Amino acid sequence: MVRTQIQLTEDQSQSLKRLASKEGKSVAELIRNSIDHMLSMKNIQDENEMRRRAIEAAGKLRSDERDIAKEHDRYLAEAFNP
Repeated sequence: MVRTQIQLTEDQSQSLKRLASKEGKSVAELIRNSIDHMLSMKNIQDENEMRRRAIEAAGKLRSDERDIAKEHDRYLAEAFNP
């Protein structure tokens, strides 16, 4: 884990402490969970996750075209500019 420092208002700090106590969690855990939730809502993925998904998708699509490697720009242009 990476240690970081943030500044909270008094109200935020007190509310987080009360919630942490009520849920039996640490303030740090609540903050990490909140950040995870926000990042998933924004659909932000780290580079490793994007690489993993690209590798997983490789080779799953098929085409009858034999020149896709050479003519990929033309095929993309045709697909996006019909």
